[in-house]
Amino acid sequence: MHEHTYGPSETGSVVLELGGDTGALIVFTGRDLHGREIEISRGDDRRVHSAVRERRVRDGSFHSAVYPDLPAGMYTVWWDEDTSAGVVSVHGGGIAEFVWPSSGFGATG
Repeated sequence: MHEHTYGPSETGSVVLELGGDTGALIVFTGRDLHGREIEISRGDDRRVHSAVRERRVRDGSFHSAVYPDLPAGMYTVWWDEDTSAGVVSVHGGGIAEFVWPSSGFGATG
């Protein structure tokens, strides 16, 4: 898991190319994950990551990681290196959404 500091993303600053067998995924989180890089993978494919950023929109803001240009398929969203936070289906021409589980998920002890 990596963390970075990024400024907010303004309205219209993320462009998604959708169509055919290509879709996108948005992972919605709380602001406490700002800067964290969340990994996803499809099957046995190599993991890819995206940083959680504040997204400013007309009516306020939210925090999310955006994964553009994904081939259609089932994706695992990774809590950490070994633990899955869940699975989401990405369809060509569409935007899939995944809500990050509460902070107690994956905790040990």
